[in-house]
Amino acid sequence: MTVKKHLKDLDFKGRRVLTRVDFNVPLTSDGRVADDTRIRAALPTIEFIREHGGKAVLASHLGRPKDMKVPDLSLRPVSERLSKLIGRGVTMAPDCVGDTTEGVVARMNDGDVTLLENLRFHAGETRNEPDFAHRLARMGDVYVNDAFGTAHRAHASTVGVTRHFNECAMGFLIENELRNLAKATESPERPYAVILGGAKVSGKIGVIENLMPMLDVLLIGGGMAFTFLKAKGISVGDSLVEDDRIDTAARILERAEADGRMLLLPDDLVVAQEVTEGAETRIVPADGIEEGWKGLDIGPQTIRSFSDAISAARTIIWNGPLGVFELDAFSHGTVAVAEAVAKATDSGAISIIGGGDSIAAVGRAGVAGRITHISTGGGASLAVFEGKALPAIEALTDA
Repeated sequence: MTVKKHLKDLDFKGRRVLTRVDFNVPLTSDGRVADDTRIRAALPTIEFIREHGGKAVLASHLGRPKDMKVPDLSLRPVSERLSKLIGRGVTMAPDCVGDTTEGVVARMNDGDVTLLENLRFHAGETRNEPDFAHRLARMGDVYVNDAFGTAHRAHASTVGVTRHFNECAMGFLIENELRNLAKATESPERPYAVILGGAKVSGKIGVIENLMPMLDVLLIGGGMAFTFLKAKGISVGDSLVEDDRIDTAARILERAEADGRMLLLPDDLVVAQEVTEGAETRIVPADGIEEGWKGLDIGPQTIRSFSDAISAARTIIWNGPLGVFELDAFSHGTVAVAEAVAKATDSGAISIIGGGDSIAAVGRAGVAGRITHISTGGGASLAVFEGKALPAIEALTDA
């Protein structure tokens, strides 16, 4: 990847700094920020701009308002939370573009912070419409992107807007993400273990194909494991299967064997007839799922084999839970693997959690503080694991 400008390379004194952040945070039913992790992650960049005399004009999306103004998806609760975190007032703009918002930004003093309203209230954002990008660019003199979670999207605020600035740089969060993900994708220390879970294999094929030449062991759990089991001719009952991906799974199995890569599938499973907390559960061999039953977690034997493989690894990537971990009855496998990854990290391994539900999984297991790096962008980290370029990073100014 070409080296890109960093915010440390820019002069912010007296300049309006249009800063793309990722404030797509969960809100409570009464409209308060439920988890401010993403807001805190942006603080180093915001404070650097302020401390160097810049006027921080922050732009973000929130939720999926479908190109219209949805009051419940206003960023105002985020502005209130950010104010408390930085210890000073944050001005909430009425919109992200337009004359009134331009007036709000024009009245800023050095060191001030203004948060623009939800970008996705406008169709031009996700469509990367040139006119919307131009109107948005009017809010700044220089551009900084620190929203890794949207770096794989070519939207107006991440790509289109860069055409209107002479200087476009990355912030501290993106820098940290790229540095850590490189440890697991460019020259990983071996043995190299990749753990993949989640519902579907279709979203992980690119990751498997790109990392297969580098990895030593691939551990597959979650719903996607049943497509692989069925590809081996194993009956999986009513478990989730992507029938149109069975041939792909078979090819992956053949390639792993041909390349000498260890590919571990579940040996046993926790099954139930219903995906509910109080449902009757059984532990059965992977080839012992009866019709009417579905696999919802890896079993104790699989936990042991997965943990053994993880403990031997020096580089570990994990993306996707290994069961329906939101329910206690089916969370044991995911929690146990999270603990195994943490123990390996304690012993010197590099561990990378690829965003999304995996973040919630390590949080549920209480081991987040023992992981080398937890990515803030599930889709963006997957793109990196697939070997794809990130449009928002490519659009920044070369160093």
